[in-house]
Amino acid sequence: MNNSQSQPVLLRRWLIGIAAVLLVLVLVVVFFPWDLLRGPINRHVSEQLGRRFEITQHLSVRLGRITTVRADGVEFANPEWASKPYLVKAAAAEFDIKLFPLLVGKVELPRIALTAPEIGLQMEPDGRRTWALSRDTSDEGAIPRIDALLIDGGSVDYQAAAQGANIHVDFSLAQEAAGQLPLSYKATGKWKNEAFSANGRTGGVLQLSKDMEAPFPIEVNAVAGKTSLKAKGTIANLADLAGVDATFDLQGRNLEELYKLLGVVLPSTPPYKLRGKLNKQGEVWAATQIQGMLGSSDISGALSFDQSAAVPLLTGKVQSKVLDFADLAPVIGLPPPAAPTPVKTAASKAEPVPAPAKSTKAVASSRKVLPVATLDVTRLKAMNADVVYSAADIRHVEVLPLDKGSVHVKLTGGVLQLEPISLGIAGGTVAGAIRIDANLVPAGFSTRLDVRAVQLNQLFPAVETTKSSLGKISGQFDLKGRGNSLAQMLGTSSGDVAVLMGKGEMSNILLEFMGLDGGEVIKFLVRGDRNVRLRCAAAAFEVKQGQMTTKTIVLDTTDTVINGRGTINLADETLDLILDPAPKDQSILSLRSPLKIGGTFASPSAGPDKGALAGRAGIALALGVINPLLALAATIETGPGQDENCKAILAKATSSAAGSRIPAAAVSLK
Repeated sequence: MNNSQSQPVLLRRWLIGIAAVLLVLVLVVVFFPWDLLRGPINRHVSEQLGRRFEITQHLSVRLGRITTVRADGVEFANPEWASKPYLVKAAAAEFDIKLFPLLVGKVELPRIALTAPEIGLQMEPDGRRTWALSRDTSDEGAIPRIDALLIDGGSVDYQAAAQGANIHVDFSLAQEAAGQLPLSYKATGKWKNEAFSANGRTGGVLQLSKDMEAPFPIEVNAVAGKTSLKAKGTIANLADLAGVDATFDLQGRNLEELYKLLGVVLPSTPPYKLRGKLNKQGEVWAATQIQGMLGSSDISGALSFDQSAAVPLLTGKVQSKVLDFADLAPVIGLPPPAAPTPVKTAASKAEPVPAPAKSTKAVASSRKVLPVATLDVTRLKAMNADVVYSAADIRHVEVLPLDKGSVHVKLTGGVLQLEPISLGIAGGTVAGAIRIDANLVPAGFSTRLDVRAVQLNQLFPAVETTKSSLGKISGQFDLKGRGNSLAQMLGTSSGDVAVLMGKGEMSNILLEFMGLDGGEVIKFLVRGDRNVRLRCAAAAFEVKQGQMTTKTIVLDTTDTVINGRGTINLADETLDLILDPAPKDQSILSLRSPLKIGGTFASPSAGPDKGALAGRAGIALALGVINPLLALAATIETGPGQDENCKAILAKATSSAAGSRIPAAAVSLK
């Protein structure tokens, strides 16, 4: 046989030999007694990780680029510092593992399926994790990548001291078809150190990475503290909570509590109920189509919470059709409205009424009017914000008749700016800005508010005697102070305050009371009130460390000129003002004495200056000894008051130390 004939035969033999070797290798792989390797594998893994690992029953392997390993009876201990004994203890475990990444020390597991597992996950504040596969459990590079997790029953315990978390979850996989949500779960424990519970259903495969083909469905009913959440939708990546697309119903007693639970800084509110759509792409959460109630106020809009930067950013636009002013009380530090007194029924038992510890007057005089509740300004550093809020209709305002409003909230680096602020009040407007700097201790604040064309007859709707008054009031408030409550901020403030009014009409009965003009009061009480023409009015104060000192107080009408002086203390909320009325007409029974206004904001007092009035009364009594008719003559007012120069008065009132002025167009002098 020549060489040319022998080559094909030799090649055939080589091919047959290679095929035989491959067949033997396949047979070895298929029929290899992998259980013989359980002991060496158990020892090697335990030595490498410094904790016990054992496959207790059976081991099988299907080799390939992605190798599948199945182990019956798995016990993988936690590090000694963990509270739970096992990271995983399961009746069976099957996982796929990529071989090539192992060459560079990376563990990538496309799939893990566990039967009746007990899983103990724990994370310490110093970064140690029970699921880090190395002796150094704080090494983030030792955390395996897991794409999908299948759980057939069993439980998971999760503990994280930094999150205030200690949660136990039980899983149950439906034996029969249960649609797209075969896996049920029930969780109890604590989240953010608040009592936590949750239940719901999800798809049979828990996707833990973004590389899976499609999002998996999930339903959640969770309660943490006084906050409850219901959500239904899909999620693409459970580990990073990425690719969320769901509807939600959220309710609780105070939106401020979401800061503790979620890290979102929101104002204090009354109980709320909200619903909408929730999405997450990357590091951005978006809540859209928000509809709900805050107390008695409706709210709608959209918010976005971006966690991609070191300091997260909240942006959005929300609005209310109707805002109940009582719902703003927690925001500005006022106490919530008092609950209505229970109606006593015939069946109710009579309760003994305790004797009051203090008189009503004493309690009122000691009560504070300015909000003293401490504002947690340190939270202003937790995030940044750019949110616009508006209310089309503001109702149930006891103090000021607000009708609408809007504010642009900007929070950057611990500095809160409410600018612009725009409020509709008594037919006029209030506009300006408020700034709070949480980087100072105590916090620094500044405010600049301009009041325009406020209608006098609408300003105090509860006072009947003002309803027939006409005129427009304007003003300016420019203050700076320090403090962690509104009372502290105003009590330390310095700046200027000016209020003025041009021509109009004022209820005459008020002026007669102020001037102690008895004849006029008696006349108008019998015949009814009438209005007097107001030429102008102005009040200007210089404010230093909470002490308001008058620069001018003047009220000029066709009947009376009133000049005032004194102080208002914003720190202790006391009044010390003297008003000197000078009636322009002649009137019987007039005792033209100064009017003293004192007391506190909660319990003001007004009455004649007793010293000045006592002198006038003494003269009347002395003359009465000679002739009772001469006593009456002592009370006759000859009307020495003169018209004031309104332009000069308003110029003085609107000027301040800072040189700011209210435009003359804001006041009518004719």
